[in-house]
This record gives sequence, structure tokens and C-alpha cells, in this order.
Amino acid sequence: MLKELKDNYGYIFEDELIAEINQVGTFKEVPEGFKFIEIGDYVKSMPLLVSGAIKILREDENGDELLLYFLERGDTCAMTMACCIGHKKSEIRAVAETPTKLVMIPIRKMEEWMAKYPSWRSFVLESYQSRMNEMLETIDSIAFMKMDQRLLRYLRDKAKVTGDDTIHATHQQIAYDLHTSRVVVSRLLKALEKEGKIELHRNHLKIIDL
Repeated sequence: MLKELKDNYGYIFEDELIAEINQVGTFKEVPEGFKFIEIGDYVKSMPLLVSGAIKILREDENGDELLLYFLERGDTCAMTMACCIGHKKSEIRAVAETPTKLVMIPIRKMEEWMAKYPSWRSFVLESYQSRMNEMLETIDSIAFMKMDQRLLRYLRDKAKVTGDDTIHATHQQIAYDLHTSRVVVSRLLKALEKEGKIELHRNHLKIIDL
């Protein structure tokens, strides 16, 4: 784990902090689709992504989901940190978008490191800012963008975090993430194909216009 920490966070954190993370952190390797934070759970640790990608979702009163943002290698989740520090139940669901490796940091160390390590404090504050900006982009897309624009943005974001312009997801799965219906997604995907922006195949789609 030490080598992976240095490769991913060595340019951010002091050597002493890397050593502490290696000592107290819990390394996890999870498959695609693994749900490791659920709405209503008490969060006792914060994830640092070593590889892979995670999607952060909200849920409405009917159980329908909305994708808030993706986390990539070198990221952490600001909403998770807020729940940890405030000892509150999670208001988000975190699901592995791809096979993912991460290190879980216990609550007691998160607060201690804020005062002990300038690099950790900067990392946490910058993470809050990044996640806030992404949430604002999500709100803007819902308020101001048409569904076809939201769909194309979603596909491009998904391709970016997976590092693959081929998307393996059903129309229903895409609909869940965008909080819309499968029929709408299928119709808009066909329209995007006619515009030459994607290619539709039986079990996947390929983005042409990145």
C-alpha cells in the first residue's frame, strides 16, 4: 500500500503523513457495482482513491437516484468528510463505477491531521471546493440544460473517469443516474447517434464526439 500511496499522493502529502496513512489506513479493493456507503449509515472513515472511480448519488423520497458527481484517482468525498466530522448519517450513496482501490482513513486521524499537516488541511479544503463546484454544475445542468445535453455531458464524464470511450451500461442504468425514464434515454441516444456523436451497439455504446 505504501508504494501506491506515494504514487498517488506523494506529490501532495509530506512523507510523514504518507507514513501515517500507511500505518492507520485500511486498504480496500472493491469490484464494479460495490456499494460501500449507503444513505442513512453512520460514516466512520473517509476514502482516498488509489485507482478506479466512484459515483456519488442522492435519492429522493420515491427511491429514485440522481448522480451528483464522480470521484477519480487522487480524490476524496467532501460529503463523506462532513458526515464523519459531524458524526451524522450519510446523505449520499457511494458506488464503485469501476473496480476500485482505496484507503479508508479513520475519523480520529482526519481531525488530528487538519492541525498537524498543512498539506492535509489544503487537500481537504480543495476537495470541498471541487465537490461543491461539481454539485453546482449538476444543479445548473438540471435547471438550465435540456435532457439531451445532460445525457451527452453524463456520457463524456463517464468516459473520462473510466478512461474508455466505450460505455457499458444499459439504458435503464443511465436513466437511473439521470433521474429520468428509460424510454427518454433510448430516444435521446438514437438522436445522438443520428447526429454522429455516438455509436449504439447491442450491449454498449461508443462516444465519437468527446
